[in-house]
Amino acid sequence: MADEKVKGDPSAPAAEYSVGDFNSTTKLADVQPIDDAEYNPFEQRQTEKPNSTAGSLIHLLKSSLGTGILAMPVAFKNAGLLFGGIGTIVIGLICTHCVHILVKTSHMVCQRTRIPVLGFAETAERVFQYGPPKLRPLAGFSKAFVDYALMATYFSAGCVYIVFIATSFHDVINYTTGNDWNVRIYILLTMLPVLVIGQIRELKYLVPFSALANLFIVVTFGITLYYIFKDPLDFDDKPLFASFGTLPLFFSTVIFAMEGIGVVMPVENSMAKPQHFLGCPGVLNTAMGTVIVLYAVIGFFGYVRFGEASKGSITLNLPLNDDLAIAAQILIALAILFTFGLQFYVPMDILWRKIQHKIPKNRHMISQIALRSGIMILMGGVGLAVPELEPFIGLVGAVFFSSLGLFVPCVVETVFLWPGELGKFRWVLVKNVIFGAFSIFALVAGAYVSIKDIIALYTDDDEHDE
Repeated sequence: MADEKVKGDPSAPAAEYSVGDFNSTTKLADVQPIDDAEYNPFEQRQTEKPNSTAGSLIHLLKSSLGTGILAMPVAFKNAGLLFGGIGTIVIGLICTHCVHILVKTSHMVCQRTRIPVLGFAETAERVFQYGPPKLRPLAGFSKAFVDYALMATYFSAGCVYIVFIATSFHDVINYTTGNDWNVRIYILLTMLPVLVIGQIRELKYLVPFSALANLFIVVTFGITLYYIFKDPLDFDDKPLFASFGTLPLFFSTVIFAMEGIGVVMPVENSMAKPQHFLGCPGVLNTAMGTVIVLYAVIGFFGYVRFGEASKGSITLNLPLNDDLAIAAQILIALAILFTFGLQFYVPMDILWRKIQHKIPKNRHMISQIALRSGIMILMGGVGLAVPELEPFIGLVGAVFFSSLGLFVPCVVETVFLWPGELGKFRWVLVKNVIFGAFSIFALVAGAYVSIKDIIALYTDDDEHDE
């Protein structure tokens, strides 16, 4: 992936775009917007080793199928069977639509500005730069907001990864050895391999880890499905609707599970035939349709099997007195550990590009080691502070994924089409206001409930200690 480059349009200064470059820091010409329907940005892209349509589909599926799918049963626990099923489909369609309008807007901006390729942050910047005059001063802020939001999203998801790994090993080792170690001890132990993997700065060196992670995840899914369906399922004691008080956790968990907004533009920008990304069936619709079905099935039947005992990862519900279940927990913990390097690469790549010019070249190596180590230690500290997986996932999904994956695409499309291209009765504006309001609701309500649950956990621990 590291050597997949996209060179700029001959009419623009020479530039390179890397698939690993999740924020796309390509330097662009200060061209004036040109309303030229004849310009086709796809034809101007010169991509070395582009991804095929099938390869792009696999990349997009891989980005959406991670720890989130394992949390779907607990999402259904917070919603109920009927509402959970309908809600998962609706949220999946909203997430798909927001990705669609982001990519479509990026295509239109590329055509209007005669730039062959733009990343997420650059799309937001150019939309404001050539948008309504009063909003043009916000161009730099919009780019910085997306960049820093991407970093915060991936760093916080990395914290979830650390807690997930530690919790899995905590349950297995404590059960098999009879120890009574606190999960925080396992978080500290998890930091040892994390600090090593997090120092890998080349994508090609992460490929073997990703390959093993994919294999382990597939095996774990198979074992999990075996435990879900091996005995008859009892639907009678599962409510169709849980309660209004737990719905924010449902929304934020599903958003956390489904959103892969950070990888969308790199995947699309690296395609040999980017026109196949949107449309019907298209890469996006095929990938997200598959994701929605898988998430709904795992969530629905996982909740039917484990009910109110459903945990932040369905693998944590598997019986520890069975060797197959123990193997599944170990494999998924290793899979997430091996995925951490790629997860950490994304925000570090953005951050390093922003600060490397301020550091002497002869100090780049030691600076990278120190910076990466410091950030990973901070992430471990966050995990130590909030070692409970379920509310942590809800908090990350509410604060970061809802704002970046739902709110920003709606704003970008609205600003680009303002004021004369919003459709009859300005239906695009109405639609984006509704989706934007939903994202704000998911952010505020999800964060409130998650933080409230975290505080309650600490209170219960204090009372228990007393």
